[in-house]
Amino acid sequence: MIQQFPPLLGFCAYSGTGKTTLLTKLIPVLGDSGLKIGLVKHAHHLFDIDQPGKDSYELRKAGACEMMVASTKRWALVHESPERRKKHSLEELLPHLSLKDLDLVLVEGFKHEPLAKIELHRPSLGKPFLFPNVSGVVAIATDEPPVEKIQLPVLDLNKIDEIAEFIMERFLKK
Repeated sequence: MIQQFPPLLGFCAYSGTGKTTLLTKLIPVLGDSGLKIGLVKHAHHLFDIDQPGKDSYELRKAGACEMMVASTKRWALVHESPERRKKHSLEELLPHLSLKDLDLVLVEGFKHEPLAKIELHRPSLGKPFLFPNVSGVVAIATDEPPVEKIQLPVLDLNKIDEIAEFIMERFLKK
């Protein structure tokens, strides 16, 4: 398991299960508790965070290996690595966060990385559990109670406060 401060907690599920939706609801609840949250999201495809026609996009497309855009309240770094053939590991990416300023880092995706994870499961999608085939799953968040017996905590996917409380008790000792 990747061990570090601040604590890391992953969220894993099949595509379309609602990982991003859950996190957009969970982050404000954790933030209201005074926590500073970092997030690392895995993307399965090429992506742009800037738009064609914007200076940052044009400068990056002109050949800049790294493009940082900064304003008073925000900065973003895009790092190009076209020669790379394998996926970036979580350990490679984490040092780019301001870890000393964060209380918790949430990770979306990266299901095969060695970290604690909450699996999201919606039986209506007809997919099997990732657990136990994916290591590190410490709880299941679901919108229907599992039919089979599971030896993990089962959280209600629709009760964001319950999930936040589990995270604070288990990972932040609060």
